[in-house]
Amino acid sequence: MAARSEGNCMGREVDAKEMKQLAKVQSYERHDGGKGRGESRVELELRHKFYYNIVYRSLENIDSRIDTRYFCTRHSENEDASSREIVTFESRISVLSGTLCFFTYYTVIKGEVNPSGPVPIDSVFIYRPDKRLELWRFAFYMFLHAGWLHLLFNLGVQVIVGLPLEMVHGSLRIAAVYMAGVLAGSLGTSVFDAEVYLVGASGGVYALLAAHLANVLLNYNNMEFGIVRLIGIFVIASADVGFAIYDRYAAGEIYAGLPVSYVAHLTGALAGLTIGLLVLKNFEQRLHEQLLWWVALGVYAACTIFAVMYNLMHPNHP
Repeated sequence: MAARSEGNCMGREVDAKEMKQLAKVQSYERHDGGKGRGESRVELELRHKFYYNIVYRSLENIDSRIDTRYFCTRHSENEDASSREIVTFESRISVLSGTLCFFTYYTVIKGEVNPSGPVPIDSVFIYRPDKRLELWRFAFYMFLHAGWLHLLFNLGVQVIVGLPLEMVHGSLRIAAVYMAGVLAGSLGTSVFDAEVYLVGASGGVYALLAAHLANVLLNYNNMEFGIVRLIGIFVIASADVGFAIYDRYAAGEIYAGLPVSYVAHLTGALAGLTIGLLVLKNFEQRLHEQLLWWVALGVYAACTIFAVMYNLMHPNHP
């Protein structure tokens, strides 16, 4: 087994002296605002190498075991990026497989399947306002879907949006974002749209979409096509929320007489943005982003505590 090196940057080993110089440059950047006053030639060269490495490393599969604000990664020669991709892929496949199993089971039970149903309203996993004391419903509703069209949209977005985030930020961080969106979807619905039943992973899906926005806010200077990503996220999210609102208020009640909840989409997106700012890797942390971290933490904590207390104080609502 190959020995683990002290550090590696730009394809060569970094000794203790150079690491000290790099730490000095990084500290200088934080306190001097990156203006470069008083830099020596060596420091200037090292600073350029630092930014060069960040730009390209942020587009690759980064080892999730470290905080990649620091540009040097520890690794051995026998480690390979494909192994990290396999782990990431399997973590996402486990969620998709569970969703497909639930959908298949209830399709067999109902004996039919169509684009908008049937909805398994008698399932022990569906979120129902009259069953809110059964706490597992606030999370397990994500495995149920209202027809194959609903299922395909959510699975497709999870793969297209979730996998790129996992390859850069790691499975645990993205799992935290996803589950925060799922819980925010049900908690938000219980407060602001309390008469509807809830199925589907839309809360988690919109959390992943909003996590891309958080990623752009944190690392805009270090990524390519940041504006294109934002436009794509906005188009997808706007189209789906628009359809949900139309089905709710213009097309009347659908899905076997059950209204569509768009609150889960919005609260899931809010959770994805705030939790994304908290847990996603920040390749160049600045003072204003530290303040943003605390603001995001405060917003998410306040909203979650409010929703939980509301449900405890109004157990029979509506």
